[in-house]
Amino acid sequence: MQPPSSAAMSEKAEQTAPRRILVTSALPYANGQIHIGHLVEYVQTDVWARTMRMHGHEVYYVGADDTHGTPVMLRAEKEGLTPRQLIERVWVEHKRDFDAFGISFDNYYSTDSDENRRLSEKVYLALRDAGLIEAREIEQAYDPVKEMFLPDRFIKGQCPKCGAKDQYGDSCEVCGATYAPTDLVEPYSVVSGATPVRRRSTHYFFKLSDPRCEQFLRGWVAKLAQPEATNKMREWLGSDDEAGTLGDWDISRDAPYFGFEIPDAPGKFFYVWLDAPVGYYASFLNLCEKRGLDFDEWVRPDSGTEQYHFIGKDILYFHTLFWPAMLAFSGHRTPTNVFAHGFLTVDGQKMSKSRGTFITAQSYIDAGLDPEWLRYYLAAKLNASMEDLDLNLDDFVSRVNSDIVGKYVNIASRTAGFLQKRFEGRVDDAAMAAPLLEGLRAALPSIATRYEQREYSRALRETMELADRVNAFVDAEKPWELARLPDAAARLHAVCSVSLEAFRLLTIALKPVMPALAAKVETLFAVGPLGWEDVATPLSSAHPTQPYQHLTRRIEARQIDALLAANRDSLAAQNTTPSGAAASGNAAAAAGAASNDDSGPLAIEPLAETCTIDDFAKIDLRVAKIVACERVEGSKKLLRLTLDAGEGRTRNVFSGISSAYTPEQLVGKMTVMIANLAPRTMKFGVSEGMVLAASAADEKASPGLYVLEADAGAQPGMRIR
Repeated sequence: MQPPSSAAMSEKAEQTAPRRILVTSALPYANGQIHIGHLVEYVQTDVWARTMRMHGHEVYYVGADDTHGTPVMLRAEKEGLTPRQLIERVWVEHKRDFDAFGISFDNYYSTDSDENRRLSEKVYLALRDAGLIEAREIEQAYDPVKEMFLPDRFIKGQCPKCGAKDQYGDSCEVCGATYAPTDLVEPYSVVSGATPVRRRSTHYFFKLSDPRCEQFLRGWVAKLAQPEATNKMREWLGSDDEAGTLGDWDISRDAPYFGFEIPDAPGKFFYVWLDAPVGYYASFLNLCEKRGLDFDEWVRPDSGTEQYHFIGKDILYFHTLFWPAMLAFSGHRTPTNVFAHGFLTVDGQKMSKSRGTFITAQSYIDAGLDPEWLRYYLAAKLNASMEDLDLNLDDFVSRVNSDIVGKYVNIASRTAGFLQKRFEGRVDDAAMAAPLLEGLRAALPSIATRYEQREYSRALRETMELADRVNAFVDAEKPWELARLPDAAARLHAVCSVSLEAFRLLTIALKPVMPALAAKVETLFAVGPLGWEDVATPLSSAHPTQPYQHLTRRIEARQIDALLAANRDSLAAQNTTPSGAAASGNAAAAAGAASNDDSGPLAIEPLAETCTIDDFAKIDLRVAKIVACERVEGSKKLLRLTLDAGEGRTRNVFSGISSAYTPEQLVGKMTVMIANLAPRTMKFGVSEGMVLAASAADEKASPGLYVLEADAGAQPGMRIR
C-alpha cells in the first residue's frame, strides 16, 4: 500500500521538468599523480552530479588532463620522453585513479586535442575581433642557464608586498597579493637556481581592464552562490566608481613551450591558462560528437542549459574573472555558477611526504582500503563554504566503522537473514506503512536538497540520525528473540520488513556518496538503480530479496599504519636517485613545484656569522637516549622528552617536533642534545636542554623536521667534539 504522502511526493516529482546540466571539475595537471588533496574536489563534484542524476535530470560530467605548459615540457625532458608520450602515460594513470574512486565522468579527455585547438583559436579570434586582444612588448624574466623565458610559477623570491620569502612569481601564498614576477625581490629560477635576467619580448594580452569587461563582471558577480567568492570578486573589481582596477591578462608564451601556437603569431603559444578552461568545452564537444548531442545548443548565450564548475579556492581568480569574460565576449554562455572548496590537511597539518601523509590515490588502493570509505569521510566534512577541511586519520577509522558498519550495514546484517530463512525473502506489504518508515520518507527530500546545496556534512549527519532511529527500533523489537518464540512469526516478519525497507531508504540517502555499496544493495533487493523518486516505491512481496551477502568491512588501524609507511617508503625511494641523474634535479624540482605537492627545492638558510673555536667550545653537545616521550596536553607542537645523558639521572626536555614524530617513533633513539643550556621555565614545566634537529628554512614546508641521531655504538653522555 502506497502512503498518501509518498504519492504526493511522486506527483510533485513528475511535475518537475528535467534540467539539462553540464558539470566540470578543475583539470588535474599532467605532470603528477592524483592524491587525496585532489580527491576532495572530485568527490565533491561527483556527489553533486550523482545527486542531480538521481532526480532524473540530464547531467553530463566532463573532465580532462591539463597537459600544456613548461612543467610538462621539463618533466618529459627529465624522463627522456616527448611531452606527448608523458601526457599519454599520465592520462592512463589519472583515469585509473578516478575510476577506482567512482568518479563518474561521462567523458575524461585531454586538453592536447584537436577539439581544444579549434575551440581555443575560435575564442581567441572572437576576442581579437572584439578589440579585446592587444600585442605589447614587455620585459620578462629569462633563465640564462636554461635559455628560456620563465613562467610565473618557475620564479621564486621575496613577496614585494609583505616580504614573505620563497613566493611564486604571480602571487603570494602568505598575504594573497598578486603581482608581476619582475616585482619579486631577490628572484631565482626554480629550474636552474640562476638569477633571472630581464629580456624584452612581444606578448598578447586579453584586455580585462576594458570597461566592457568590468561592467559585465560587476553584473556577473551577483550570480555567485558563495558569499566568500562574491566578496573576493568585489575586492578584485573595486567599487563602482573605481574604473580600471583589473589588470590585463598575458595569454601568450614564447618558445620553447608545449602548447598550441597562436594563429598568425609564429613562435608564440597560448598560455596554458587560456586553453585549459576551454578544455572543459573541448571534452564536452568530444562527448557530443560521440553521442550525437548538439554542442552549440548547450553553449550558445541563449541556451536553456546550466553550467557549473567545481574548483579549489586557489584558482578562483581565473574562474570568476578570466573564464566568464572569455566566454561572454567570444559568443558563449557564461557559467551558471562556480563553486570553490577549501584545502585538505591531514591530522591538522599540510600533507607531508616525510610523515607519509602525502597520500596518492594509488597508494590508498594498494593498501587495500575501500575508496568509498574516503568518499564518505570527505563528504561528511564538506559543506557549501570555502573553509578548509581536515582528514584526521584516527577519526577516519572511527567514523567509518561507527557510521557505515555500526549504524548502516548493521541494520541489514541483523534482519535480512531472518527474512530469507523464515519468509522466502518476501516482505510483509502491510508493514510498509509503519510510522518509522513514514518518518524516513518524509525526511529524504530534505536530505536530497542538502546535497544539491552542497551541504554534504548536514545531509550525512541527518542520514545517520535516521539510522540511529532505525537501530533503536531493531534494538527494541529484538528480532533474534522473536525468532525463538513460536507465536511471534507475524511480528518477526513485520519487524524485519520494516527494518529492510528502512535500510533501502537509507541506501537512497547514501547513494550519491557510496554508489558501489548502493549497487550491492540494489542487487540484494533485486531493484533497478535507485533514484530519489523511488522513496515512494517500497519493497514488495512480489519481488523477494536475494540472500544477504557481505557488504563491507571495518577499517583496521594497521591498514592506516601500512598506508603511511608505504608513502614514507616512496619518499625514501625517491631520495636514493643515482648520482648520474643529478643533472636533471632542477627540472624535477620545477615539475614538483607546479603539481601541488611539497617536493619543491629546499630553502637553505644563509650561513650564520663566523664564530671562533672558543665560541663553539662553550656549547656542550652530548649523546642522549630518549627513554620516554609523550605529547604535551594543551600544546599542538610540543613533545615532552625524558633523556638519559649518562649523568645518573634523567632530564626533562620540551621539543617542538610533534609535527614530524609521534612519541612511539622516538623512544629508544640516540640523539644529540645541548647539555649546558640554561634551564628554561615554560608553561608546561622546566626544560633542561635542547634536542638538535635539521629542517628547511621554513620548518612547516617539505621535507619537514629531522631529529639528529648518533651513530651505532655511541653511548649516553658521550661528548660531541
